[in-house]
Amino acid sequence: MKLLLSSSAQRVQAALAGHGIGLQVVEMPASTRSATEAAAAVGCDVAQIAKSLIFRSKQSDRPVLVVVCGVNRVDEGKVAALIGEAIGKADADFVRARTGFAIGGVPPIGHTEALTTLIDADLLAFDAIWAAAGTPNAVFRLHPSELLAITGGQVADVKSEE
Repeated sequence: MKLLLSSSAQRVQAALAGHGIGLQVVEMPASTRSATEAAAAVGCDVAQIAKSLIFRSKQSDRPVLVVVCGVNRVDEGKVAALIGEAIGKADADFVRARTGFAIGGVPPIGHTEALTTLIDADLLAFDAIWAAAGTPNAVFRLHPSELLAITGGQVADVKSEE
């Protein structure tokens, strides 16, 4: 675990501090790019990883953040119904331009613009979850209620049943 954070992880730490809660970003020696890698690095169940996935709304071209349980896939139809327009995958350039972070390290907060945010209801079942913190090896631990507080996200059923 590094003591000095990279600039992207520092931005996430500053965003967390701005919410007045004592959450701490840590950079791990191993990759936390995928939910499986993150769970192995922090020693938790894959389901406790809060994956931050960015989608692109098709009509308004706005970024949509879906924070999903590590074992779940997103049902794009459910998300579209919740936000009132179709969505599609966001490419790496769109994600970086609209969030300020690269795919594989997108955190649930600290973005360059406000995002429509949906939170997978399955995450609420845990006492502790882990989220990305700006780089492919930075994470932070939090309670689901803290995730709701820092993102202002809407809790919803977003998981695919397939």
